[in-house]
Amino acid sequence: MPIYDYRCEATGKVFEVRHPMTLKLSTWADLCDIGGFSEGTTPMNTAVTQLANTDRLIHHKTIQNPEPPCMRGDDCPGHCGT
Repeated sequence: MPIYDYRCEATGKVFEVRHPMTLKLSTWADLCDIGGFSEGTTPMNTAVTQLANTDRLIHHKTIQNPEPPCMRGDDCPGHCGT
């Protein structure tokens, strides 16, 4: 199951939860239920917003693009046009 980040609109805090892609969370009650969080003093009908998680779509370690020589301060062999 994927991991998602949600921001509580009342507190501004971000929480990480794992749930199926088909599940849509919209309130603090939903987030507490799925994430196992204590409700605390936050009203259960408080809105939560799912944040974009592009780093979870393509992890930077899976891309193997070496830094070109000109970016390292070496002479550029001309392949990048700089």
